[in-house]
Amino acid sequence: MDNKLNLKYLVFAVVSFMMTGCKVPVLTAQKPVLNLPQVYSEGEQDSTTWANIPWKQFFKDPNLQQLIDTALSNSKELKMVLQEVEIAKSDVALRRSDLYPKGGVRIETGIEKVGRYTSQGAGDASTDMEPGRHMPDPLSDFGITASAHWEVDIWGKLHQAQDAAKNRYLATVEGKNFVLSNLIAEIATSYYELVAVDNQLELVRRTIDLQSQALEVVMAQRAVGRVNELAVQKFKAELLKTQGFAYKLQQQTVEVENKINFLLGRYPQRISRNRDVLMTELPSEVKLGIPAQILHNRPDVQQAELELKAADLDVKVARAEFYPSLDISAAVGLQAFKPSYLIKAPESMLYSLAGDLFAPLINRGAIQAEFRAASARQLQVLYHYEQVVLNAYLEVANQMSSISNLQAEIEKQDKQVQILNEAIIVSKELFIGNRAEYLEVLTTQRDVLESKLDLFELKKSQFLSLINVYKAVGGGWK
Repeated sequence: MDNKLNLKYLVFAVVSFMMTGCKVPVLTAQKPVLNLPQVYSEGEQDSTTWANIPWKQFFKDPNLQQLIDTALSNSKELKMVLQEVEIAKSDVALRRSDLYPKGGVRIETGIEKVGRYTSQGAGDASTDMEPGRHMPDPLSDFGITASAHWEVDIWGKLHQAQDAAKNRYLATVEGKNFVLSNLIAEIATSYYELVAVDNQLELVRRTIDLQSQALEVVMAQRAVGRVNELAVQKFKAELLKTQGFAYKLQQQTVEVENKINFLLGRYPQRISRNRDVLMTELPSEVKLGIPAQILHNRPDVQQAELELKAADLDVKVARAEFYPSLDISAAVGLQAFKPSYLIKAPESMLYSLAGDLFAPLINRGAIQAEFRAASARQLQVLYHYEQVVLNAYLEVANQMSSISNLQAEIEKQDKQVQILNEAIIVSKELFIGNRAEYLEVLTTQRDVLESKLDLFELKKSQFLSLINVYKAVGGGWK
């Protein structure tokens, strides 16, 4: 009868524990709203994309390829990101270990003296260890015990925590790919900036030679009285201005070279480059693909999506904390008050096996707070994902527009340079024939220089736009 009553109490206690976990928050499905356009522009539905082209095929300049290879081996930023991947990988292993029992071995020794007039002391005094031999006082204690503890994953909480860690690990891998893509694009951008400065510096040096020759002509004309001293001073001032600009370009060269060296993880040294690469033919077609492809091709979008999956699982883990947890513990070992008795089995053997069902009662407020925090983080990551996708689409759209407008601008600039080249020949002839003022010659020289410098800037911008398109559609990390 007593056993049946005890069983009823046990069942009632278990049911009461289970009921405490029933009042849990309801999970609300949180899905990102993307609404991506189907195409980037009207009439274009080609799914071919530059994202699938390896960077060595896209960047064909051997000097640039060598720089990128060096960066992939030496870049400090890339090495730091790789360590983040290792940290996330270790966290996965840590979460996996939570699924299995934890155990260890304990070796212990001690000594105890209890009062004679206590229940334990009175019992020890009246107990014989062997016939005619009382329990020693004080009492020594020696033991060796192997124990294990296991939390049974009855609600899937531990598996979900492991899956969240896996998604975060995969997110760091995508983050590494995104850093790789940015690094390659930044090196390529700096390389073409350096090449553009080289071309501008060469142009300025040629202009200095031409201005020096023009100054000699003006000085000769002053000697015969055809121009005054003011004309000579104006030509000298213009020459000095151009010479000063050459030093500015030399400083830009040093700074861009050092920027590239920094990206390569090395101290300053000369950067090998091909100055003529700025005048090479550009691809006749830009392969953007369709907007939906950036969801799979861009590492930052993939990273944000995986972080969202991890955040979803975090909410489920936080929700599972409302339910009772079941722990099982076990131990087996040897214990005696004298070392020589440890080998006497089964008398010196000890063992235990226990189950522990724990339901949160007093700390439910803290669990609710953690659930609300996890839900807020989930929404935060969801909005971040939507923002990353929006930014990815806009980057492609902006660069597509930039390439189109730059091409039209370069065509106009080419014509302007041609016209000004003809104008400078005419102005020199008119000046020598005393049919034009020296100011007209100076103005034309200045206009030619500025127009050619602008043309190099536009050519550079065109290359940079192509690099940005390649990165924007998800290329550069393969």
